[in-house]
Amino acid sequence: MNIKLDKFVLAILVAIVVAYFFPQWGIATSPIPLDTISAVGIALIFFLYGLKLSPQKLKAGLGNYKLHLLVQACTFLVFPLVVLLFRPLVQNAEHELLWLSFFFLAALPSTVSSSVVMVSIAKGNIPAAIFNASISGIIGIVITPLWMGLFIDDMQTDFDFTEIYMKLVLQILAPVILGLLLQRFWGGFIQKHTKKLTLFDKSIILLIIYKSFATSFTDGVFSGVSLFDLAILVVGVLFLFVLVYMLTGRIATALGFSIEDRITAQFCGTKKSLVHGTVFSKIIFGGMPGLGLVLLPLMLFHASQIMIISAIASRFANREMPNEPAN
Repeated sequence: MNIKLDKFVLAILVAIVVAYFFPQWGIATSPIPLDTISAVGIALIFFLYGLKLSPQKLKAGLGNYKLHLLVQACTFLVFPLVVLLFRPLVQNAEHELLWLSFFFLAALPSTVSSSVVMVSIAKGNIPAAIFNASISGIIGIVITPLWMGLFIDDMQTDFDFTEIYMKLVLQILAPVILGLLLQRFWGGFIQKHTKKLTLFDKSIILLIIYKSFATSFTDGVFSGVSLFDLAILVVGVLFLFVLVYMLTGRIATALGFSIEDRITAQFCGTKKSLVHGTVFSKIIFGGMPGLGLVLLPLMLFHASQIMIISAIASRFANREMPNEPAN
């Protein structure tokens, strides 16, 4: 298998290194208004997300309800329930935060762009991938805070559902709806410049990651994290990914899915969105000092899912298709 390190993963590593050596730009007393920049950037990301959503493509994907139910069930039920099984192992406040970071990862929606790209490479069901990846982000606006509210309330006394959903509506849902309303006018233009706009999305995410880690390094959040804990995180994200990937494949096979639908189910149902994760973390966790630690499993998972799925997609891409001549 040919596994390549994604450039965005490298950029994330650079952002963390910069946050370690130059944290002064990301703390509350910084003269650079990173909070304002990231808030505006978040709204623009989801406005552009709305512009890219094609109502016609979404309607075209509605029919395959078994596939959609499987993908969304894996994303919002299987992932959280698997992590929930390990909650009895929590013994102290440090373990609680590490477990919470895994649960946050598990409660997140699927990613859009990489899911569709990988399904396309693997010759899966592309319309269904577009539908599921797109609808997942919208469902996550409601489901993710509900899952997190079950456990954050015990650790964070100022967790307020009303405030959380107001922020989600103003910063995420409203821009998405505005984008959808304007999609007929600007949708074509946005599709032509997707790569350039993706660069903007990633820049905002890197900014949020830098600020989160700068604050965490300044507050000494990682001082209690040993190499053993880090190893547990790496093994944990790999175990979580492989378990859900295999389980999704077994269920898809049992339901009699075609190979194209099974590819889509496994690729979309096992992805977690770094974009939604970094944005949701700012809104749900607020000024929590351990935000960098909360994001760590998500970033490890992001790197793992890209490398593993890209290798699997390449293998599927080389299969002989029914209407293609053998090489």
